[in-house]
Amino acid sequence: MPTFTFDRLALAVSVLTPKLIRLRYARNGKFAKRRAWAVTKDDSEFAPTQSDVNETSQEIIINTKAISIHIQRDTGKIHFTDSQNKIFCADDARPSVTSVTKSVAKSVATGEHFYGFGERTYSSLERSGCIYTHWATDTAVPHTPDVDRMYVAIPIYFSVRPNLDYAVYFNNTYRSQFDVGYTDPNQIRFSADGGEIDYYVFYGPTPREVNEGIAQLLGTHPLPPRWALGYHQSRWGYKSDQEIRKLAKEFRQREIPCDVIHFDIDYMDGYRVFTWHPTRFKNPKKLIADLRRDGFRAVTIIDPGVKADKKYFVYQEGLKKNYFVKKQNGKVFHGYVWPDDSVFADFTRDDVRDWWGELQKHLTDKGVSGIWNDMNEPAVFSKPFSAGVGNTGTIDLDAKQSDTTHAEAHNVFGYNMARASYEGLRKLLPDERAFTLTRSGFAGMQKFSAGWSGDNHAWWEHLETSLPQACNMGLSGVSFFGADIGGFNSDASPELFARWMQVGSLYPFARGHSHTDSIYQEPWRFGERVEKICRDYLRLRYRLLPYLYSLFYESSQHGTPIWRPMFYHYPNDERTYHLHDQVMIGDSILVAPIYKANCDRRVVYLPQGEWFDYWTDEKIAGATHITAHAPLEVMPLYVRAGAVIPSGPDLNYADEKPLSPLTLDVYAGEGEFTLYEDDGHTFEYEKGVFAITRLEIRDSRLKIHKREGNYAPPSRKIIIRPHGMERKETVEVED
Repeated sequence: MPTFTFDRLALAVSVLTPKLIRLRYARNGKFAKRRAWAVTKDDSEFAPTQSDVNETSQEIIINTKAISIHIQRDTGKIHFTDSQNKIFCADDARPSVTSVTKSVAKSVATGEHFYGFGERTYSSLERSGCIYTHWATDTAVPHTPDVDRMYVAIPIYFSVRPNLDYAVYFNNTYRSQFDVGYTDPNQIRFSADGGEIDYYVFYGPTPREVNEGIAQLLGTHPLPPRWALGYHQSRWGYKSDQEIRKLAKEFRQREIPCDVIHFDIDYMDGYRVFTWHPTRFKNPKKLIADLRRDGFRAVTIIDPGVKADKKYFVYQEGLKKNYFVKKQNGKVFHGYVWPDDSVFADFTRDDVRDWWGELQKHLTDKGVSGIWNDMNEPAVFSKPFSAGVGNTGTIDLDAKQSDTTHAEAHNVFGYNMARASYEGLRKLLPDERAFTLTRSGFAGMQKFSAGWSGDNHAWWEHLETSLPQACNMGLSGVSFFGADIGGFNSDASPELFARWMQVGSLYPFARGHSHTDSIYQEPWRFGERVEKICRDYLRLRYRLLPYLYSLFYESSQHGTPIWRPMFYHYPNDERTYHLHDQVMIGDSILVAPIYKANCDRRVVYLPQGEWFDYWTDEKIAGATHITAHAPLEVMPLYVRAGAVIPSGPDLNYADEKPLSPLTLDVYAGEGEFTLYEDDGHTFEYEKGVFAITRLEIRDSRLKIHKREGNYAPPSRKIIIRPHGMERKETVEVED
């Protein structure tokens, strides 16, 4: 790690890979020993990377096989160049590292566009011209475009321009801020309230390669169980086991696919976490066993607030073992949440996370298959819940957490709670992949959990916003993400719910969820026409599970998003840079939903190449804009020429029957797809028990390569359906 000094400001440069560089600054050469909150490994754990140093009278140049880092001798300013000598990530001013100011300013290059920044409310995809604060917050007001701070804080930005893409991760957990051309349109500046200037640069030059670099440092989503890719149904207001049973019965009788029922806070005894209400949920083990028999999994909500009740076992144990966050005076911090007077576990500590993870046994022993972590920014009310929810704040910033204060640990509170949940479930269910969901998190949260956009509204604007939200979360490393279908707050109209279910059925994480004061929003609540639309699109999702599951495998290996903005596959087409309302699922399927009321058509941009209308098989040449006709039953879908889309049979739940027949829809052109398969439940895939089959189309001829791996799928028929080819008849073969 070469270190350079410029007027008492020390700069340490770590070349971790040819495309991944770490930069740290410190006054007087004193680099603090820091906890690696989010990164998967320390600098020393990366394999040695060859680099050389050249020096001139003006600058020091560190060269790798991919890029060069230029350090000016007189100022210490840095810029990078690629193999074509194009400058990127260039300092606009010398970094400021004082007791008050810690900031870096970068120049905005001509044609440079910015994305990422984690979870945001704006309907735009591109993020220039705004200031973004990274401070995990339960914002109690509607998520309008002027809302800045959200539940998740991910200080990563993604830069795109023709032939050159890179990203920056600001490795600082204090409250931070990114000024993206708001104060100065020629500058992007990031700063923090405390800690160090410590950031990583990930060079592409393609978006996919940038995500691979982020994955190397911050980790990837573990492969979820196949059932978790099914549809999830939830509501704050399923108040009894009888209501849950009736819900499950309706789904099965109406043949609407569903895999998961979420239990919100109503299942608890007085909102005490890890308990069950003694009268409304008398026999949770039998309830969950009956649900499992009918193909449903149970996921239970858990909040971080522990009721301060001397007779409550979690509170007793936590006090006895000194596990709760303390104030500066050494007394346990108390705050109001759903149970009213509550205390909070210090998740920065390994022993506390172990304890919390083990507490989940009270749920898994009843058959629970997943944990939904909520309120974990953490949210703290200004007055007791029994008196009406007041303003929402958080733990005192000077409160003690491990060897630091909450000011530094706040942004990783939800991250560490999710970690406790995930690691605990791995121990409690060693032979079964569980599911974890978290409302709050930090960079790298994907190692432990899926996420969702929190308390949205049944507004057309929030349907529209969900598209760039999911895409930018994917660019920030979090692929397993969605929004509450139909909107959590307010009441969805039949038209809004139908349109939201169309696109929501293809979210990476697909869940319908609603507020206790809103109307019930299950698919059959809006009339037969909407019910049929919901059934049809959820069946589409379930047929596409082989395709989606393969994308999740790719994401687990390389950090590649499931949902991708159009520029991801067309980074040199500047017409894609601002397209917020259409997305790619993988590299083959283009989704262009309707997100306006009383609308039955929209403009769709099809990039260079040939495309097929999914519904009609019409072949369309890009690059072009078209008008897509979309009555209420139709969401515009397109397939790229040369695609091979694997799909399965109609299902009521993911494991209802084997993947037979396996259908391969083959679209004329040239391309390939890698089909991934395993048992869908256990961790045997980590031992190599999986199968990979490369499906390749060349000259409009499909080649199914020999299956690789130690997993043998059950015998089945393979149906090959050609699209846009001279030979149009379907072919059946034995696998």
